[in-house]
Amino acid sequence: MPPGSARTSVASAFVASALLVVVAACSAPAAETAPAGQLSVEPSPEPSPEQSPDVSPSPSEPTPTTSSLPATSMPTPPGAHRPEWLGTRVLPERPDGLGEVLDTPPELVDRRFPPPDARPVADGFSASAGPVPDEVLARSTWELACPVELADLSYLTMTFWGFDDNTYVGEMIVNASVANDVIGAFERLYDARFPIEEMRVVDAPELDAPPTGDGNNTTAFVCRPTTLSDSWSEHAYGLAIDVNPFHNPYLRGDAVLPELASAYLDRDRELPGMITQGDAATEAFADIGWGWGGEWTSLKDWMHFSASGR
Repeated sequence: MPPGSARTSVASAFVASALLVVVAACSAPAAETAPAGQLSVEPSPEPSPEQSPDVSPSPSEPTPTTSSLPATSMPTPPGAHRPEWLGTRVLPERPDGLGEVLDTPPELVDRRFPPPDARPVADGFSASAGPVPDEVLARSTWELACPVELADLSYLTMTFWGFDDNTYVGEMIVNASVANDVIGAFERLYDARFPIEEMRVVDAPELDAPPTGDGNNTTAFVCRPTTLSDSWSEHAYGLAIDVNPFHNPYLRGDAVLPELASAYLDRDRELPGMITQGDAATEAFADIGWGWGGEWTSLKDWMHFSASGR
């Protein structure tokens, strides 16, 4: 066939094919048009039996993100937010050297703060006991004038439940002769999920700090005299422990310690962290032979447990 005839035949065939495509397109039903302002979305094809329904979307499909969901917020439980002013408002001092007793601030009436500057740890009680490390000794209240030898003290670490239902590791210095008993008592508190706000060794500068009336540190050894007395406290021997002092204050006449804890003088409230007769705390310490200041008659010291009962 001559070259010109071949080109003519090919061109004719191409034109015929194009006409068929146009006719087919015109005869097909028109797709629905979405209303103004809305996107037209074609339904996704049903996955075949061989295709997993968990297949990630293709790059051409938008991936849902949390930013597209409406924002929600959980209400903060009463007393769960630690005020920024805590520990900074110095109280006027009374002639006896204690701070002036004031009404409990609303933020502290039902106090349930997590430990300050502490990170939760895995559940499960754990404890250790040993000589007081040099670093701990340097920041503690112990000195040569204290009525107990350094060799007679033991440094404990123990797991405890916070008010936020997380577990934390605290520290405490006690008399070495009662170290195992103390660990056993706090294991009982842990098993009962008794909440503790803070458990740390008292720093030396705290002894002479002006009163703020809002502390709540659970601790044992503090080299100091008995409150409103010149004789050594049982704490100075490492033979007494104060548990959640703000929830379980000291009351003697018109003196209250901590000074802002007067809302907790009503012992019928039975809020978390409070110690009451027959509860996990009193039973745990009674079982190791310790007495409780909540049973005293001349004064009340609901935070206080001691080996001698004093």
